[in-house]
Amino acid sequence: MFAATRPAAVAGTFYPADPAALSRLLAALLTDAVPSPGSSAPKILLVPHAGYVYSGLVAAHAYALLARWREPITRVVLLGPTHRVAVRGLAAPTVSAFETPLGRVPVDRAALAQLADLPQVVASDAAHTAEHSLEVQLPFLQAVLGAFTLVPLAVGEARAEEVAQVIERLWGGPETLIVISSDLSHYLPYARAQATDRATVERILQLDAALVPQQACGALPLAGALHAARAHGLVPRLLDLRNSGDTAGDRTHVVGYCAIAFEPAAAHRRIAGADDSAAHAGLGRALLGRARNAIADALGLPTEPDPAHAGLAEHGATFVTLRRRGELRGCVGQLEARRALEHDVRINALAAAFHDHRFEPLAVDEYADLHIEVSLLSPAEALQVDSEDEALQALRPGIDGVILEWAGERSTFLPQVWEQLPTPREFLAGLKRKAGLPAHFWAHDVRLSRYRVRKFAEVEELSA
Repeated sequence: MFAATRPAAVAGTFYPADPAALSRLLAALLTDAVPSPGSSAPKILLVPHAGYVYSGLVAAHAYALLARWREPITRVVLLGPTHRVAVRGLAAPTVSAFETPLGRVPVDRAALAQLADLPQVVASDAAHTAEHSLEVQLPFLQAVLGAFTLVPLAVGEARAEEVAQVIERLWGGPETLIVISSDLSHYLPYARAQATDRATVERILQLDAALVPQQACGALPLAGALHAARAHGLVPRLLDLRNSGDTAGDRTHVVGYCAIAFEPAAAHRRIAGADDSAAHAGLGRALLGRARNAIADALGLPTEPDPAHAGLAEHGATFVTLRRRGELRGCVGQLEARRALEHDVRINALAAAFHDHRFEPLAVDEYADLHIEVSLLSPAEALQVDSEDEALQALRPGIDGVILEWAGERSTFLPQVWEQLPTPREFLAGLKRKAGLPAHFWAHDVRLSRYRVRKFAEVEELSA
């Protein structure tokens, strides 16, 4: 029983079939990927599953993290979407091993037996026979780990809670790594894909499981993993984000890829920032702490010790954005660096909570549901454009914050607004309307400037 082996199905197409060529390619990809390792082994990795020429380097950014944890990890729970066979639930194979050009990976039959009583788990070799979303991860795992067993599950139509229940059953200890295989958007034009994928990644970094397959083809297994990550207090860290237009394809219709590590939290209050190095994470934590404490103190609520950071003494410009139950509750900031960050973030937090003219002042009973986001702005640079068409060509969706000035009117959108207005034309029209100008307006003396932000956001809701 269980003597059969599932042979490699996409060797020679998605990755080299020759073992030596495959090993050389993996070594090159892992060498080129140099992510900063965390202080603990990642518990969950989110990786793409296209051909290596398209997404291999993105995946390598995740797998390269495992070099320090080669020995402790002896079991990999691997979940990916089904592409060719319709399945209701999660499909487990009946075979004893999966094979790649680098050798056989034994299936952990005992672990699969632990799922036998779950109605959402079904036995189906057909779902695995030609499925690439799981197979393309195996050579990477063979390259970075020692001996390990595999728990492969092809996820079809399943609710996030059903997937989370399976992951919880298989959670294990430090010996178990969970890998979620998913690409992002499919076949959008390059600029639109960038904006769409940035918005999707931001939701993932917020542990927001409300994803659909149009955002990520592995949305269903990913949603379950995000439920589990939240339950276990994991912190997501973005390692790489790009699309096929950045790697080996044209930019007419692209596919998006990201690599994210979910790691144990060092503290109960966590941040997700555009730059997740220790230094920048520390600055984000300090900024968020001061913003929250300023609001709590104004409401007469208890505060917590302010985290220290040397960068707070430097002059800088911040925007503080408040959300409550997913809805905007205030957003106020400065475009120029006029004071130390220590003071700027507190002043803007108070203004967003109590002096944003669009909202009533924040009440005490709203504080527990408040979610705080701090954007640290770079100095603005003027855009040298002579026409609206040139402006539309110059704008970088998902990257640029933009300032529009004309005849004493001024407005700005942070880069986060690309999530709602994903094309340059929509973005610029909205910016003009915000300045009190018609959407079709243009004049020769319109001035545009752009800036970038490092965004730091509380990953989970905080209680008072």
